Amino acid sequence: MLRATPVRRANGALATTGATRRDAERPMMDTVPIIDVGGLRGGSPAALREIAAAIGAAARTIGFFAIRNHGIAPELTERLFAASASFFALPDAEKDRSSKTLTGTKYVGYVRLAQESPDATQPPDYKESILFMRDFGDDDPDFVAGRPFVERNPWPDLPGYRETVMAYFTELQALAMELHRAFAIDVGTDADAFVRCFDRPLSGLNLLHYPPPPPGFAGVRYGAAPHTDWGGFTLLAQDDVGGLEVQRVDGTWIPIDPVPGALVCNIGDALMRWTNDAYISNPHRVVNRAQRSRYSAAFFCDPNGEALLVPMEGCVNADRPAKYPPITYADLLRERLEGLSLAP
Repeated sequence: MLRATPVRRANGALATTGATRRDAERPMMDTVPIIDVGGLRGGSPAALREIAAAIGAAARTIGFFAIRNHGIAPELTERLFAASASFFALPDAEKDRSSKTLTGTKYVGYVRLAQESPDATQPPDYKESILFMRDFGDDDPDFVAGRPFVERNPWPDLPGYRETVMAYFTELQALAMELHRAFAIDVGTDADAFVRCFDRPLSGLNLLHYPPPPPGFAGVRYGAAPHTDWGGFTLLAQDDVGGLEVQRVDGTWIPIDPVPGALVCNIGDALMRWTNDAYISNPHRVVNRAQRSRYSAAFFCDPNGEALLVPMEGCVNADRPAKYPPITYADLLRERLEGLSLAP
């Protein structure tokens, strides 16, 4: 699933600047920094403050950074990518058993190649994907209550697939909480201020496949058109094909080259609201210029549906009043989903 907000001008054309998302007076970065986060777990308070300052600087200037020494075992990531490739190699009829169209889900499940577009006026993204959330049991209070976006994962019938996906999901959710503590320290609020909103998260893991553009296509065919992510933040594992690009404040695009073992982190719309625009949810895109398939895994670290998105302490003062009205994360999701186009 796309899980993204298209970036457009008032006249409907794709934007080349981030409008209110970015301030032209902010410093610009020429590259996406790579930050060692080994001190997040069990490190000294001084190490945590140093990491918080580094990721805060990136979040304020470009909205993207890469992390290494994050504690996710390379073997687990390799198993995840192998499982992902095995699913996307299935015949279409088999993949469609997990599709949103056939299973009746609105949020989780499979989206066929070139089925989804962030904007009905634009060509669909040239990719296919499958999104999973945490597994909800029959007795899960949110599932029993029928809360929005609490859906059963439509698992494909592949040996070990579910176990591998959920093992990776669990590890990424734990890492995301450590990063949230660093964000909280950076903005000057209680270290657990964000974490308290994630005891029943709506986080999702999106596995993506970007085939090479179709033969004979003139110009650029987006694997993912320019957009911002709408959640808290995203942790992306990508293969060595490349193609991910982020837009700087001056409107130019710079590549985010794959770094072996590193995860790319980008700020989403919800965290931008939580920090009262101190952090930037920055436009990015994917263009697969290689003549082979590109695979990636995007973990969307999203809060509880009832989490209220109001500026955190330290992000509002007399000189910087609140920029957005309060909204729950479930309502923000509902707004974003209304803008998606999904072909039948």
